Amino acid sequence: MQTREDIFNILRDALVELFELDAARITLDANLYQDLEIDSIDAVDLIDHIKRQTGKKIAAEEFKAVRTVNDVVEAVYRLVAQEA
Repeated sequence: MQTREDIFNILRDALVELFELDAARITLDANLYQDLEIDSIDAVDLIDHIKRQTGKKIAAEEFKAVRTVNDVVEAVYRLVAQEA
């Protein structure tokens, strides 16, 4: 099973690759919308990327509550923990 740190590293790499962000800006406390300037279309791309990586989709309702990078890490962690 992946640890939260593993998930964060994968997520950070995805944010750098998908949105050309500086990896140094991506911290657990970073707000996706304000700090990283991710918009709703980018969020859909991110959900799709997570689905491809994990084979599981984050429910749109759950993603609406996501504000920080840590929120995404926790949502993905819960997804992968369900398969264990």
